[in-house]
Amino acid sequence: MPRLPLILAGTILSASVLSLPALAQQAGAPAETQAPNAPQQQPAFDGQARAPQPPEVAKIKTEVVSEGLPHLWAMEFLPDGRMLVTAKAGAMHIIGTDGKAGPEIAGVPEVMANGQGGLLDVALAPDYETSGKIFFSFSEPRNDGNGTSVASARLVPDDQGGGTLEEVAVIFRQMPSYDGNKHFGSRLAFGPQGELYVTVGERSDAEPRVQAQDLTSGLGKIFRIKQTGEAFDGNPFAGQDNAQPEIWSLGHRNLQSATIDGQGRLWTVEHGPKGGDELNRPEAGKNYGWPEVTYGVEYSGKAVGDGVTQMADTEQPVYYWDPVIAPSGMAYYDADAIPEWKGAFLVGGLVSQGVVVLHMENDRVKHEERVPLDARIRDVKVGPDGAVYAVTEQRGGGNSTIVKLTKA
Repeated sequence: MPRLPLILAGTILSASVLSLPALAQQAGAPAETQAPNAPQQQPAFDGQARAPQPPEVAKIKTEVVSEGLPHLWAMEFLPDGRMLVTAKAGAMHIIGTDGKAGPEIAGVPEVMANGQGGLLDVALAPDYETSGKIFFSFSEPRNDGNGTSVASARLVPDDQGGGTLEEVAVIFRQMPSYDGNKHFGSRLAFGPQGELYVTVGERSDAEPRVQAQDLTSGLGKIFRIKQTGEAFDGNPFAGQDNAQPEIWSLGHRNLQSATIDGQGRLWTVEHGPKGGDELNRPEAGKNYGWPEVTYGVEYSGKAVGDGVTQMADTEQPVYYWDPVIAPSGMAYYDADAIPEWKGAFLVGGLVSQGVVVLHMENDRVKHEERVPLDARIRDVKVGPDGAVYAVTEQRGGGNSTIVKLTKA
């Protein structure tokens, strides 16, 4: 593939080696150098925020593999190396190995694409190679408002680089509906037993967001469901009066990052308020605090609720950011092409405009590294070649680009 200029957010970067380590702060110092929004708040334990950068960072080469795309939200690799992508406005495309997007895939249901809504995440079924089945999340227009829904379908590619969704079925709906346009989530992640984790938001506004603490409501939750949409066996609140049986964990704000680690465990990063983005390892039945307990402050600068960062019966985040990175898209790196990243989490940063690399030790963040890309990063995936692929977006819409990151 010929080299293309990397044009992101009005900046032209060479597609050759970026001297990324030179752009970072010195090793051992935190990557984040800006003042916190809530300076009076202190971490609950050492290393919960502003972890040091690693002693050595890999030199990373970037190249554009596809550009001029619609405003994308997610991507997933197909077994043949092509990419299936979702566009926020409501279209799916297959991107060929030549980087060119095929025509719109037919059969995508109607989406509510206002505000933060649209066609959201996509994931291949664990048995995709034999079933052709995919799952996708979207903000669904409803008679009484809208909400995050999950559908399954069979993807039937055609000879023109497009295809059709057949046997489309909405298998799960976040309830109740709400007439708003913010905080839909949403990521999909398959666990080792074929269970599907579905992350959502709490719809942002003051009235609905308190339902993140309410087990009768599906706002501000992570769900664990079967591929047919029912609650997965052994869910923590199954059988509890009035609790939604699909709920796995509660007290979440707006979850747009989720992945499964090398041990088959779910990890997430959620958008906090002004300050307070959180890395968590959500466990069955546990309460992650929002909106009663959080780091950061309201966008107005006022305290969130009583301004507490710790409370009995709520979980502390494994790590938090103040100021925020604005997380979206997340991958666990278990490949060999960039050995320095083995076992790390890769998180797309919308505000931080790059990939955040979290080097872990004993389920804590040992080092935090930033790979600047000068663009809002909406999704991050590890390719079959071990390279890392980042999906860019522009605030308010515009075209997306897919950038490949490899070791120089």
